[in-house]
Amino acid sequence: MQLHWIDWFIILGYGVLAFGISLWFSHRASENVSEFFIAGRKLTWWMAGTSIVATTFAADTPLAVSGWIRSGGIYKNWFWWCILLGGMMCVFFYARLWRRAEILTDVAFNELRYDGKPAAALRGFMAVYKGVLYNCIVMGWVILAMSKIVKAIFIDVADKTFQLPIAGTVSFDTALIVGLVLFALCYTLLSGFWGVVMTDLVQFVMAMVGSYALAGIVLWKMGGPSGMVAKVQAAPGFKPEMLTILPSWEAGSEIALFTFVILITIKWWGNGEGSGYIAQRLFSARSERDSVLAALWFNIAHYVLRPWPWIIVGIASIVYFPLASKMDPEMAYPRMMLKFLPIGLKGMMVASLLAAFMSTIDTHLNWGSSYLVNDLYKRFLVKDATDKHYVAVSRWAMVLLTVLAGITTWNMDSIKNAWIYLAVLTSGAALASLLRWFWWRINPWSEISAMMASFVLANGKLWLWCIAKVGINLPTSWLDSLNYFYGKETWALRLLVVVLLSTVVWLTVTFMTQPSSQKHLERFYRRLRPGGWWGPVAKHCPEVTADPMKPQWFSWACGVTCVYAMLFAVGFFCLARPGSGAIALLLSLLSGWGLVSFFPKEQEA
Repeated sequence: MQLHWIDWFIILGYGVLAFGISLWFSHRASENVSEFFIAGRKLTWWMAGTSIVATTFAADTPLAVSGWIRSGGIYKNWFWWCILLGGMMCVFFYARLWRRAEILTDVAFNELRYDGKPAAALRGFMAVYKGVLYNCIVMGWVILAMSKIVKAIFIDVADKTFQLPIAGTVSFDTALIVGLVLFALCYTLLSGFWGVVMTDLVQFVMAMVGSYALAGIVLWKMGGPSGMVAKVQAAPGFKPEMLTILPSWEAGSEIALFTFVILITIKWWGNGEGSGYIAQRLFSARSERDSVLAALWFNIAHYVLRPWPWIIVGIASIVYFPLASKMDPEMAYPRMMLKFLPIGLKGMMVASLLAAFMSTIDTHLNWGSSYLVNDLYKRFLVKDATDKHYVAVSRWAMVLLTVLAGITTWNMDSIKNAWIYLAVLTSGAALASLLRWFWWRINPWSEISAMMASFVLANGKLWLWCIAKVGINLPTSWLDSLNYFYGKETWALRLLVVVLLSTVVWLTVTFMTQPSSQKHLERFYRRLRPGGWWGPVAKHCPEVTADPMKPQWFSWACGVTCVYAMLFAVGFFCLARPGSGAIALLLSLLSGWGLVSFFPKEQEA
């Protein structure tokens, strides 16, 4: 790829702007851990919500989405479209509760909800599990995606090597990726969460402009939506299911339908609570109302504004890069970018992908270090140090996470496979996490047993490897069955089994162990006022008015219908199906009217 000086000017200009923002907020971030990790709880709804969208718009997303089109069809995007069901649940059931809890990390919620040593042990374990294992897997696939983009952009020099004084022989693409990660680390170290959020705002605008510019040029070159569809249908290797939004029997497989059913019934549970970096934004909001609006804006932008530019590029790539070629499907997006973008827009697009990459890396460094410092170091090791000391330790924690993320990336080969592994790994504990807010009987052992069961069941290949290493010979039929069960195409079946068996385990453990003490449960109930199944606790707190559940379910249904209908409306218009698009748009407007007319009254409570 030949970058003009104008392109380089745009790329370098973005780098200067990002670093300038970090310098501007460096003093504020150094004041205390509240400013460093949650911006002093001063974020408006649009700042918090846009920051979440920017974080989820990582460099891996357009690559994986366009790759799905080539390897299956549009319907494969249900892997993440299904999460809207959980996202809207977060809006109406959890956003206010996160802000009401007034905690620094979602892991700290464990000792707010439970008491005793088991609660402390769960908090410490989750700090390592989320801060290191989960976090580094996510950063690993984001770095892997950026390495693929770098290889595509600098294809002529990507594999060339040179000598460095300490590192020895290093390839160009490796050195560039390391440099980008270190740049993101530097400005995150300086500015803390304030810098993360403010750069996210810039990065979101750049990423959206870049993706829409590429999709617009592609559509124009192909003669609009109808021209694109006609050319794709005539391309060698085209299959009708590539342009279907829902899987069907004609799409060729019962596996696709089974996977779809699992996605819309079970898989989204893990995102219903909105934990992790989403929760970090929600309890960084200045009020409960801002928290709810931030979650709502995120879901609208995430599902309506973002997907179709990537999908259009993935569809068009079928024409320009034959399916019969051995090209990595996840390379389609950067290849299309190189083919179509003119001078200036190339620089904008490269800068937007850099922005998308760094908006995710900076979030995960700040968020991950908040666990290691607030929920591990400060909670168990050094309890009474100064704020400046904890901020300094937080910065060293970010350096550690950067190194671990690099090691994780080294052992990855596919973005899609990493997404699937993490989805299955975390699925078994999802239902317990959702219910702990609304059911008094759940205790720390419920969550501990759920995570242990999920980990054991999701890592069958690890256990098979261990069995082989110690010399145990299993029957061939057993090995064949296990290899099929842990295969790439049967992940939905695996997720179902993990959820069912893990649920049996944690429910059994729940009723075999004692709940938290009555006094602790009453204190929690008075502070958060959750609805649900709190009868034995609520009768001792007659002065508490709990959040109503029925109105929240109505709002959830309206929100889900509105966003899905708008998502499909945009898609139908992009696929030259205006009649279906008009019907979906009308449905979206009607459900949106119901949501807006009902929304203010319930959220003022």
